[in-house]
Amino acid sequence: MTASTLTVPGTSGPETPDAPPLTEAARRPRRTRPAIVSHVFLALLLVGFLAPVVWALLSAFKPANDIITSPLGFDPTRFTLDNYIAMFQDVPIASGFANTAVVLVFKGAITLFFAPLAAYAFAKYDFIGKNLIFGAVLVTLMLPTIVLIIPLLLEMKQLGWVNTYQALILPGSVDAFAIFWMRQVIAAVPDELLDAARVDGCGEFGIFWRVVLPVIRPGLAGLAVLTIMNIYNDFVWPVVVASSDRMATLQVVLSTLAQNITGNRIGADYATVTGELLAASSIALIPLLVLFIALQRHFINGILAGSVKG
Repeated sequence: MTASTLTVPGTSGPETPDAPPLTEAARRPRRTRPAIVSHVFLALLLVGFLAPVVWALLSAFKPANDIITSPLGFDPTRFTLDNYIAMFQDVPIASGFANTAVVLVFKGAITLFFAPLAAYAFAKYDFIGKNLIFGAVLVTLMLPTIVLIIPLLLEMKQLGWVNTYQALILPGSVDAFAIFWMRQVIAAVPDELLDAARVDGCGEFGIFWRVVLPVIRPGLAGLAVLTIMNIYNDFVWPVVVASSDRMATLQVVLSTLAQNITGNRIGADYATVTGELLAASSIALIPLLVLFIALQRHFINGILAGSVKG
């Protein structure tokens, strides 16, 4: 005896009962093993990067002798600010911060204003020798910094700018990387927007200021973060052109910190120097850490700006 099937008119097959609805767990995509492995790997990588930073921040609050005798331990009951107090007395870190802030404001402003202008010309205008000039700009990216130091130093000496803010600010203000970065971002701006602005009677600089800048804001924010980090961490050029303590930037102050500590304190031992070094490094780390946490969304958007052309 065979089982009969019921065929619904207008269909080509037998009627089957409705399938039960999928549960929430069934609809949720199943986590694959490669995804778990990648997450574990990224977590280990994060721990590896953060461990030295956390150790330095915690050790700066330990007594100097404990840093040497128990480098991996931390006793909250022995929390102290002695390293910070002694460091501010022995090292001119405040003047280093002030000089770095001045250079950061003016050099960063020059970079963020003139680099997009140059990139706008390379991206949206056609002129004789455009590709040749842009290629020459890119060639400078392959020149090591050490090759340019002596010629720049001689130039600063002829101008009388050694140990001045002009020497710290002007050389390298509009670098090739900033122009290349912004050219890639501006190239993704539709030409129709520019043509519409010209039809409305907007001038060329007005087009750049009112049309292009609002569109490239994510890319400009990403460039701002990179520019601030580069200026803040710059060491080679400031240590050459600003040899006086009065003009030393933060990185130069940190590089001579051990000598300043031993010179200002008779009998300073290795533990004392290490504690004050960690205190100064922790203070120098905080501004960049806060900056990146506050602007990480803009930085990521800036990295992606121009990578996908819609």
